[in-house]
Amino acid sequence: MFVSVLDRPVPAKVTASEPTRTIRDSSFARVLRVAQPYLYLTPAIALLVVWTYRPLVQAAQLSTYSWNLLPTTPMQAVGADNYRRLLELPAVGDSIWRTIVLILALLPFSIVLPVVISFATRGVHGRARVMYQSIIFAPFLIAPVAGAAVWQWLLDPSAGIVNRILGSDRNWIQDTATAQWVIIIITGWHFLGFAVLVVSAGMAGVNSDYSEAAQMDGASRWQIDRWITLPLLSPTLVFLTLMTVLLSAQWTFPLIDTLTQGGPSQSTTNIYYLLWDYGFHSFDAGLSAAAGIVLFVGFGAVAGALVWLSERITFHDN
Repeated sequence: MFVSVLDRPVPAKVTASEPTRTIRDSSFARVLRVAQPYLYLTPAIALLVVWTYRPLVQAAQLSTYSWNLLPTTPMQAVGADNYRRLLELPAVGDSIWRTIVLILALLPFSIVLPVVISFATRGVHGRARVMYQSIIFAPFLIAPVAGAAVWQWLLDPSAGIVNRILGSDRNWIQDTATAQWVIIIITGWHFLGFAVLVVSAGMAGVNSDYSEAAQMDGASRWQIDRWITLPLLSPTLVFLTLMTVLLSAQWTFPLIDTLTQGGPSQSTTNIYYLLWDYGFHSFDAGLSAAAGIVLFVGFGAVAGALVWLSERITFHDN
């Protein structure tokens, strides 16, 4: 009787370095898995550092020097003297007040009118809606300088269509009483279409189950809009408010530089244009940088307060 013995596989020889290699590979895989999201963010972070934070640090450094932008002229350290000069210049306070008036006057174009138009046109569908959105968004696509040239022709004191309709010969752009409002109206005309589309997109994201449930309970259309749709649009409205506060003075810069150059009698000089004027008209780089740092801190504080307030309102609503 023969007994056959099956060949058993000979176990591979285990070396002392294999456990270490396995641990190293698993550690590398774990580190790679944790770092993967940050690797995707690296290009955006690098651009943010290069184009935002690095110039901000350089501006903060430049604000402590006196320099006329000439490479042959040495920079002189003056400490906080530029900030003290800002507090003593009456033009700074006047420009800040004009900036506040500008922001408050643009809020109807970025908040009130877009909400009204979006609610009034929500029943438009199909090709008519596409045409309506294209027409209302068109001014946002026009270059500010080109738009300024058209408006300058429309507001011409002798041949402008506005004066012909009103039967007047007023120089709207060069009148201290109307120049600031001309800049506000043109800026609002540019931004209105974008704000309407943003509000319409926010309304499209509101779940229709809420309004249907309210209708079953006997709520009217006005009550649904007031107590359901508008509160659910609060993140969209906060976003538009932040854009208006932070960017409205920048939007007006090409219009001011094209139409009024800050005049007449500095009636259209806001804080952004004053900052540029100090740097490239007066060639006072230190004072311009100090104004930029103060502007950054001030608007950053306002934006933080708005975000905190919106979170408190949202939490209270919930």
